[in-house]
Parts: sequence; structure tokens; C-alpha cells
Amino acid sequence: MSYVLRRLGFYVVAFWASITLNFLLPRLMPGDPVSRMFARMQDSMQPEQIDQLRRLFGLDQRPMWQQYLSYIGDMFTGNMGVSISRFPTPVVEVIGTQIGWTILLGGTALLIAVVLGNLLGILAAWRRGGLLDSVFPPLLVFVGSFPYFWLAMGALYLFGITLGWLPVRHAFTAGTTPGFTGEFIGDVATHLVLPALTIVLVSIGGWMLGMRNTMIATTAEDYITMAEAKGLSHGRIMFRYAARNALLPSVTSFGLSLGFVVGGALLTEVVFAYPGVGYQLLSAVQGLDYPLMQGIFLTITAAVLLANFVVDIVYVRLDPRVRVS
Repeated sequence: MSYVLRRLGFYVVAFWASITLNFLLPRLMPGDPVSRMFARMQDSMQPEQIDQLRRLFGLDQRPMWQQYLSYIGDMFTGNMGVSISRFPTPVVEVIGTQIGWTILLGGTALLIAVVLGNLLGILAAWRRGGLLDSVFPPLLVFVGSFPYFWLAMGALYLFGITLGWLPVRHAFTAGTTPGFTGEFIGDVATHLVLPALTIVLVSIGGWMLGMRNTMIATTAEDYITMAEAKGLSHGRIMFRYAARNALLPSVTSFGLSLGFVVGGALLTEVVFAYPGVGYQLLSAVQGLDYPLMQGIFLTITAAVLLANFVVDIVYVRLDPRVRVS
């Protein structure tokens, strides 16, 4: 229990530091969002309108510490401000409409890559020197060396434009009524194939190679030799003894990757015009939407910290050495 409380305290401090940096960075940059809006509207705003907008965005003439306390209070009440590019929509509402699609895309691709990559790594290490071990690691690492957007554009051109097998943009067909119907779910799944496929192709090689190397080191341990001497089946030794212990580093990597799922695969979402957080972040940067950028950065940070905290708790259950220490 003390271990969990120590880790929780660490993540609380890290989250406070991220909130503080999120508050300071836009205020240390030259200019401010209201000045940008004033310049964009070609001096059509009145002075009283400018003052009201400065108060709305927390950029009035109050001392910095008062602005900071107000900002902290707003964050803990879920008030992230108002989006500039989609004014007057609140930032929380903008992120809320996009984050579900990002979790669907990133979560699906991550689960497929983790399960398939680790399984291939286990089999390759157990049959070291075989066809699977000789061909797949270098092939998948070679494919993974290509950038996301390059594979995304290649898949888009081949399967979407040339062959016409799959849709080329958005998360569902325009005009389709969203709902939990078989038709809509099938349409969403069809639109998900290409962007998820590109993410899986880029990331699966790293999962396989990491699991293979850890598995090879694990199979050299004395308890594996003892299990073989006792006459246990190869399948039981491979999965119950070797793979179970070799999975521990993958659990840590999975936790980190799970947190970054919320950030979205920005370039993949841009290529396929997928309405996720990554695509929205690019729009916020292009539109100089500081409140929305701050909200997205803080959401990504919170997701990464939460995922790592969950992994720390899971680690206590998986590895008795952590509990003893």
C-alpha cells in the first residue's frame, strides 16, 4: 500500500507541474490570443469587446498569481476556457466530441499491434533460427522505419483510390445517422481499417522485437531448464513460465503507449481527415487557438500519467519482487 501511495504522490506532483507549465507557456510567448483575434478581424473590434475577451481568456490585468489561482480552480472544475477557432464553443465540448474517435482508432491499432507483436515475438524466440525468427523481425522493423504519413498515403492511394476497396476519408460516410445500429457500426469499422492498418504496420515490429529479445533471455533461466527436466509440455513452458515473465517489460511499454493513444496519431488522422484529437490539435495550431491547445496538451498529459499509475498498480500484482521491495 505504501508503494501505491508513493507513486500516487509522485503522479499528483507531476500533474501539478504539467498544469503550471500549461499555464505559463502561452503567457510567456509574445502576443496573446485576443491580439491575434483583433488582427484577424482587421481592427473591427471595439475596446470594450477586447477587454471582455481578455477577461474571458484569463488574460486581464490581474497579477500573475491571481490568474494562476483562477486557472487552477478552473482546471479542477472542468473549465478549460472557450475555443477561439470554434468560438464560442467551450474547449471541453470540442475535445469531448473528438476524443472518442481518437480512442477508437488508437486503441484498436494498439491492441492489435500489442497482441500480434508479442505473440509473434514469443513464437520467434521459442523457435529461434526458424523461418519466423529469420524473416519477420527484419521485415517488420524495415516496414516500421517508414513514417506514418508515408504508409498512410500509400495505403490511401492503393486501397482507397486505385482499387476502391475502402473509404478514403472521415470516420463514417457523410449523411449516415450515428447510432448503435449494425449499418452504422459496419460503416465506422470500414472507415477504421486503413488508418488503423498503417499504425499497426509501423508499430508491430517494435513489439515483436522487444518481446523476442526478452523471451530469449528468459528461456535461459534456471527455472525454464527445471520445467523442461520435469517433462512439462512445450506449450505450458512457453506461455505459463517463459512468456508470463517476459511480458513484464511489455506491460510498461503498453502503459506508456496507452496514455499516448489519447494524443492520437496526428499525421495519420490528417491524411485520412479522421476527426480525432490529433487532427483537432493541428487545426488549433493553425488557428492559433491557445485555449484549445492547452486543453488538448493537458488531456494528453493526464492520460499518460493515469495510464502509468495503472501500470504501476498492475506491476505490483504481476511481479512479487516489487511488493517485497
